[in-house]
Amino acid sequence: MNRRVTDKDMTTRGEVRLQWALAAILLAIAWVASPLANAQAAPASRFVGSITAINGTTLTVKTDAGELRQVEVPSEASLKRIAPGQKDLSTASTVEFGSLAVGDRVLVKIDPSATGTTPQAAQIIAIKQEDVAQKQQRDREDWQRRGVGGLVKSVDASTGVILLTTGVGETSKTIAIKATRSTILKRYSPQSVRFDDAQPAPIDAIHQGDQLRARGDKNANGTEIIADEVVSGSFRNIAGTISSIDTSASTLVVKDLATKKMVTIKITSDAQMKRLPERMAQNLAARLKAGVGAPSGGAASQNPAGGAPGGQQHSWGGGSGGPGSGPGTGAGNASSQGGAPGGGSGDPQQMLSRAPTIALTDLQKGEAVMLVATEGASDVTAVTLLAGVEPLLQAPAASQNLLSNWSMGGGGSEGGGSQ
Repeated sequence: MNRRVTDKDMTTRGEVRLQWALAAILLAIAWVASPLANAQAAPASRFVGSITAINGTTLTVKTDAGELRQVEVPSEASLKRIAPGQKDLSTASTVEFGSLAVGDRVLVKIDPSATGTTPQAAQIIAIKQEDVAQKQQRDREDWQRRGVGGLVKSVDASTGVILLTTGVGETSKTIAIKATRSTILKRYSPQSVRFDDAQPAPIDAIHQGDQLRARGDKNANGTEIIADEVVSGSFRNIAGTISSIDTSASTLVVKDLATKKMVTIKITSDAQMKRLPERMAQNLAARLKAGVGAPSGGAASQNPAGGAPGGQQHSWGGGSGGPGSGPGTGAGNASSQGGAPGGGSGDPQQMLSRAPTIALTDLQKGEAVMLVATEGASDVTAVTLLAGVEPLLQAPAASQNLLSNWSMGGGGSEGGGSQ
């Protein structure tokens, strides 16, 4: 299969995920540029996490590595509070222990000279949970307002210009993404659809056919954007029939129609799952076969069996608080309701966004599905999954391109960010 690179973010679930997501700015924005960011690689004498319990003067903190750690906070410990995104402690405020609350993000520095069975804190730097939530909301809105997503058409590393194709059919257009020295460039982890897990990567890591999400200042007609942030990822498209479902393990096994091999699909809470009503599926298939929603070029159109683009949402993905823009509204009337084939002015990607959301238990053995997932030969994690797709399999190339563009620009996963 061709390779393409998104989250979730892009953090949140459902229609506002990105899937590049993503909510997904909690660590990438609230922490990366702050004094807390360096703690991730720091020794055991300091750690970053979220407060899960307060008992007397003892804090229980779930670290970002997933550990539960207890720390005693003596009266002489230094307690500071900063705002999300604050780069130093010059404007940090001194706070009392009683102002700390469950859910707050904290950097804890352990006192190496303290004795006793429970470690003691020498310093705690905190960010209020409410401030993080407000920051996430602002970032979600900014990704929706100033963000674009789609498939990479070309990359010129020398000039920093990335050509992106977004939308399909009548909604398709090419956008020039201009990366500057100040642009934050990130790439999704091959094992994750979470915007939180995206790592810094140079522009030459981006390739034709990759999926990409960017936000920044657009020109008047939206054909150029000076990017503040770019997130790309390499993912895989799969179309096939379900061979088995294991709800206890949150997995299903799909026989890939392209490779004829079995693929185990992991379904997480970050995955977007939709089912096309029969009339909507037939209408979409007719539009795609007639060229109304056909691919506009790039790697997706060169791979009849479906290539390898990805979402999230993070989550990331779409418009979730990371790179994901929420599903669009507007156009679609007759088309979105399964009207005359090829008729109406509905955006096929918006039609997908309006399809009913489903759960793993709603799927059945033997039915066909199409999905965007992390890369892997036999075990992958779903970014987006679409059921009720039997009519779309008659136009596989256009359908996969539609699904990939929807995953990136209409409801991404990568964005899903959690604390």
